[in-house]
Amino acid sequence: MKEGRTNTRRWFLLSLRVVLVIGLLGCAFVLYANLAARRAGEGLLFQDVAAVPAKPVGLLFGTTDKIGERDNLYFNYRIDAAVELWEAGKVECLLVSGDNREKYYNEPNKMRDALLKRGVPKEVIVRDFAGLRTFDSVVRAREVFRAPAVILISQKFHNERAAYIARHQGLDYVGYNAQDVSSNLGFKTRMREIAARVNMWLDIHILRTKPRHLGDWEYLPIADHPLTPPSAQESPRAAQ
Repeated sequence: MKEGRTNTRRWFLLSLRVVLVIGLLGCAFVLYANLAARRAGEGLLFQDVAAVPAKPVGLLFGTTDKIGERDNLYFNYRIDAAVELWEAGKVECLLVSGDNREKYYNEPNKMRDALLKRGVPKEVIVRDFAGLRTFDSVVRAREVFRAPAVILISQKFHNERAAYIARHQGLDYVGYNAQDVSSNLGFKTRMREIAARVNMWLDIHILRTKPRHLGDWEYLPIADHPLTPPSAQESPRAAQ
């Protein structure tokens, strides 16, 4: 009887050690994925619009414009950042990429409408309706829209993840960080971001994920775009 209790105790301690080791390895992996995204943005994400290197395409990441009855500040601040880049002459066009899976939910249209209200010309706004998540938006910017280089437009924590994806896609990028949301309002978003960065790493290095929707090349109103007709080689920005 005593020997049986001893064996049970040994198995319990062994199991506990295995669980602890797995837990520590899991925590280390989560930390690594999050630090990898942060490193991808080092020196390439900017807070001051004047310091942002000009690129032909501003890639604006979608989110809902409303949370219940109130405005979504993440959406508003991203629109502010995109307008600042356009007015500063840092981009030739804005590629607004978001989710449009449901009949009454259309992030690209909401972003386009908000930009138009702020004075951005209609002809320089291109909508990507298949940007179902950040990974899809970045890959499609390169493979479908053939963007030669982009300015990532979102909050810093989101731009860091997008930067990691862009780097591994071979996409020339910098980022312009939209104003962040206060820690109280943004806490849940930050917690989701930790998991999103783990998923980011798995998508790229393990799962070899592809966007849900790809397809034929699509036109961007920028100079020297592969689909630009010879009669329209000058971008709208350059023509102003």
